[in-house]
Amino acid sequence: MPKLSDVRRALDELYPPAWAESWDAVGLVCGDPEAEVDRVLFAVDPVQAVVDEAVAFGAQLLVTHHPLYLRGTTTVAADTFKGRVVHTLIRQGVGLLVAHTNADHADPGVSDALAEAVGLRITGPLIADPTDPAGRRGTGRIGELPAPEPLAAFAARVAAGLPATAQGVRVAGDRDRPVHRVAVCGGSGDSFFAAVRESGVDAYVTADLRHHPASEAREAASEGRPALVDAAHWATEWPWLRSAESALLAVSEKHGWGLETRVSTHVTDPWTTHAPMPFAEPTVSAPDQPTA
Repeated sequence: MPKLSDVRRALDELYPPAWAESWDAVGLVCGDPEAEVDRVLFAVDPVQAVVDEAVAFGAQLLVTHHPLYLRGTTTVAADTFKGRVVHTLIRQGVGLLVAHTNADHADPGVSDALAEAVGLRITGPLIADPTDPAGRRGTGRIGELPAPEPLAAFAARVAAGLPATAQGVRVAGDRDRPVHRVAVCGGSGDSFFAAVRESGVDAYVTADLRHHPASEAREAASEGRPALVDAAHWATEWPWLRSAESALLAVSEKHGWGLETRVSTHVTDPWTTHAPMPFAEPTVSAPDQPTA
């Protein structure tokens, strides 16, 4: 049975902490490196429900995409929700390891898994990592569909390929315009609009699109491209968990560790309900009758 330090080393080789952004907080958050590990749970968010799931599974290690403490703190008191997470992990002998922007930049990484989930053949990164001589690592991915399809059909493809959330999938663009080349970025991606426009793709799949950046991107679009496809943050990153699990199991098999792993299906997207509103395609309306 491997030690936590062995599993940590394997994950650090798959997703080197050096690839993380300078502001990020990745790596081992808590856990005894000398402790033995035979079960590992993968999840997006280190929230209490996920920690409880790890305990129920009998895991000695929880691997999450999102950090528990991205910014500094002065307390891990158990009467705070993050402190309660730390106390539960330590009391139950569960380590916590984070692979965040280092997993975003990896090859394969978070955006590779997203591209695969929506049926794209990856052709390269959206923003290449200049330190990668192979030109495969970097931020986001660009891919192609097997054949062009209308934006409405592509949006339905994205909705079917990702785990369901209350938000669903929002779309900005002509529903009948054909989509063939697509850029994707797991998680928040509205800071990469310039690179998306330069890539000349037909659509961009990402999450957390805010009104002003999205509005400006649509106004700046050339010939209606790119259309915007906005899914829930959690949903765009969840497919990576399967990829990370498979990669660790391959290491486990190579070394004869016999690890047992599980991917959490607990939906930790913070939005819980969607109340549909009557909606029609935007048209010219009376001055005091706003449209959606």
